[in-house]
Amino acid sequence: MFLLLLDNHIELTSYLRQQKWISEKETIVAISKAGEGNMNCVVRVNTGNRTLVLKQSRAYVEKYPHIAAPATRTVIEGQFYSIISSQNAVKQMMPGMIGLDEENNILALEDLGTSSDFSFLYALKDKLTQGETRSLVAYLYELHNNVEFSDKNRLRNREMRLLNHEHIFDFPFRQDNGFDLDHIQPGLAAIALPYKTDKILKSEISRLGSIYLSDGEFLLHGDFYPGSWLKTAAGIKIIDAEFCYLGTPEFDLGVLLAHLIMTQHDESIQKTAKESYPGFGNLDPILLDGFTGTEILRRLIGVAQLPLQFTLSEKEILLNKARSLMLP
Repeated sequence: MFLLLLDNHIELTSYLRQQKWISEKETIVAISKAGEGNMNCVVRVNTGNRTLVLKQSRAYVEKYPHIAAPATRTVIEGQFYSIISSQNAVKQMMPGMIGLDEENNILALEDLGTSSDFSFLYALKDKLTQGETRSLVAYLYELHNNVEFSDKNRLRNREMRLLNHEHIFDFPFRQDNGFDLDHIQPGLAAIALPYKTDKILKSEISRLGSIYLSDGEFLLHGDFYPGSWLKTAAGIKIIDAEFCYLGTPEFDLGVLLAHLIMTQHDESIQKTAKESYPGFGNLDPILLDGFTGTEILRRLIGVAQLPLQFTLSEKEILLNKARSLMLP
């Protein structure tokens, strides 16, 4: 297998020419890391005339090599890009796909230029504007409702869903999972314990997990949080669709609302998010609140930690809010 590295200019130049992603006259002048991705190896290649982004998935999580992951996840993501290419409202909010090498699990994408993801929201100094919120929700609505394709088996993405299920609905709520929450923040294990021993809450989380694993009819992004949103000169762009799958819209929207809550957006922004999704009132409110609450819980007491600067008492308030959403 060809491996993406930061110091293999000659080999990578030859590879890119073979894939016809660059011309025979182009050569690489620089290779750099493209962002702080958790799942994959992502590099930016500069030929002097242009740049492109290469994304390779391996049989483990890039940030946590001890966690196994489906090696073909970039192939699934490439199929996602192929499918949304016919839907301009979705396509224009994502990088264009240059090519997909299924043999080596490498996806080549348009470089969106100088940008940053929206993880800065966790510092609580900045907030989404009304326009940005509407843009994010419009993307979800178009993705869920207006992307058409015939072979739905292509994006069931079962293996990635099983991985995600483990870290959303199972691992965070095991008492003996071996994850030292006090290493994250002293005292966190103690305030997490009631949520790991609450049988009624865990039963509801298990129910939600079963729904997550059930095949649906709507195309979802599957990881719709600030780390997957880019702030660019051309507006908000959406990346990292390797967790895409066919499910229920309440999951994507629940994740979005959870992160609005964790980044302390006021009720007006949360209201805008809900009102911007046509047919929001027809969604299942219990399911939506359940996914919202579960996302808050797993981000506070699971492996996928966020750069939150909350005190223990503030986290306890968030944990309690999450539970009240799920068990009103």
